[in-house]
Amino acid sequence: MTVKKRIVRRPPVSDGHWSIDLPETLKQIYLSRGVTSCADVDLSLSGLIPPGNLRHGQQAANLIADAIVARRKILLVGDYDCDGATSTAVAIRLLRSMGALKVNYLVPNRFEFGYGLSPQIVELALSDKPDLIITVDNGISSIEGVASANSHGISVIVTDHHLPGDSLPEADAIVNPNQNGCDFPSKAAAGVGVIFYVMSLLRAELRARQWFAAQGLPEPNLAEVLDIVALGTVADVVPLDRNNRILVEQGLKRIRAGKAHPGVLALIAVAGRDYQRVVATDLGFAVGPRLNAAGRLDDISVGIECLLSDSAERAQTLAEMLNAYNEDRKAIEVSMQKEAFAEVEQRLSTGEDLPWGLCLYDDSWHQGVTGLLAARVREKVHRPVVVFAPADDGVMWKGSGRSIPGFHLRDALDRVATLNPGLIDKFGGHAAAAGLSVAEDKLSEFCTQFDRVTREWLSEDDLSAVILSDGELPPEALTLDFAEQLRAAGPWGQAFPEPVFDGVFAVVQAKVVGQRHCKLVLDSGQGALVDAIQFNSPWAGQTLPDRVRVAFKLDVNRYRNQSNLQFIVDYLEASELPGR
Repeated sequence: MTVKKRIVRRPPVSDGHWSIDLPETLKQIYLSRGVTSCADVDLSLSGLIPPGNLRHGQQAANLIADAIVARRKILLVGDYDCDGATSTAVAIRLLRSMGALKVNYLVPNRFEFGYGLSPQIVELALSDKPDLIITVDNGISSIEGVASANSHGISVIVTDHHLPGDSLPEADAIVNPNQNGCDFPSKAAAGVGVIFYVMSLLRAELRARQWFAAQGLPEPNLAEVLDIVALGTVADVVPLDRNNRILVEQGLKRIRAGKAHPGVLALIAVAGRDYQRVVATDLGFAVGPRLNAAGRLDDISVGIECLLSDSAERAQTLAEMLNAYNEDRKAIEVSMQKEAFAEVEQRLSTGEDLPWGLCLYDDSWHQGVTGLLAARVREKVHRPVVVFAPADDGVMWKGSGRSIPGFHLRDALDRVATLNPGLIDKFGGHAAAAGLSVAEDKLSEFCTQFDRVTREWLSEDDLSAVILSDGELPPEALTLDFAEQLRAAGPWGQAFPEPVFDGVFAVVQAKVVGQRHCKLVLDSGQGALVDAIQFNSPWAGQTLPDRVRVAFKLDVNRYRNQSNLQFIVDYLEASELPGR
């Protein structure tokens, strides 16, 4: 099954307030994304939102400062994904630089303990005898875990960004821009962004106490961890509002200047990228997956240690381990994809209508890869997808879901849980992605109820994929210089999408490379030939029509120190138009 896609051009937007000269095409790209003035494209650190409006932020800083001054033991409890790993690394690095002598971390193994600060994790933490637990990228739903820590006399600070439920844990402080009563303007911060802000408040608090002067410590420069903040922010696919774009852009600048931490540079190297030309998509699609792979298949601690390493040699060794995990992950994912796609095709071949909210499960699937598989299936069928695999206890099944525009997945799970008490064991997440646990004997009923809520919230039109295009490029923009200008105009990402253009081209040459990719030479009709490639192309092995309509991104292809303009094709169809 291949979803029919429609190319829809963004409507033109009236001019904003620009005091600099920009190409009209770039100006329209910015305007269509809500950027209306030069101030909006100023991504200097001075433009960051001050931390003062973070609810409980100062309270958390005071408590951490008290712990540092009193030489108490601090334990970070993280999450097993890239955001959790980067959050943990940022907190550990900055706490140590501020004079915390007794700092350790603990990340639940997803296969043994599941997500977040649970009572089981508290029991495990007791061997370290912490005085203070700080959660990073989790904790907002850890009601029982926080209560367990409190019962053992351990203070808890929750730092998180996930959406809260109806009840909150009784922590000493909760820092989460998405909690009720928090006036922090950016609700899009990743977990690593939240802990970065808490560390900023902590530095100010210790400065006010004259701690650094008394200890003979230099005040840490928080900008030095922005490479790690940028990695976590992009990899967690949070919306790139202006505040997040500042964090990402400043982190990318440090990476390109060679000032990144050894672990980040090593991960970029094993991913086959040039750190001097790295962009946000490299962090999201090449670096982040290698860090995530450890948490998916084994233990994210390998990734955290890579980010914490100050030795280039050790960082390279750990990065190669992470790269090996990623190769194993890809092999597992390919096998699961074949089985999932075969099931979808089999259902369709028998005349069965696919559920609008599609659930797939198999007892041979790997629970660490379900989210990736859900994303692949969603791309194929363009509807919300939840994929389940059995947990190690043999009773519960772990599910990961991915959604489509206009369908808030976490809210949908909340709706299913409200209408069917006891059906879902636990759940959490965002609009686009969520996780949950369901007992094996309730899987079938969950699938039914999830589809029911999906049909209530979506229309048939929502199941048609739409490619938003920034329009047809004028001939003067089909250049290497403009492609380079677009690279520098980002960072592009979630809710601030990389520009996509469309047009009709003559096919001069087409061939299959790497078995699944279609490499093309297209004639723009203006006397210029352009290289193009469509990865995982449905046209691979098929005869292409003479003229095609293409939705594409502009790319700079570097090979043997040569740079050439290239289209990255998102979608390709036979053109019904005689020409451009």
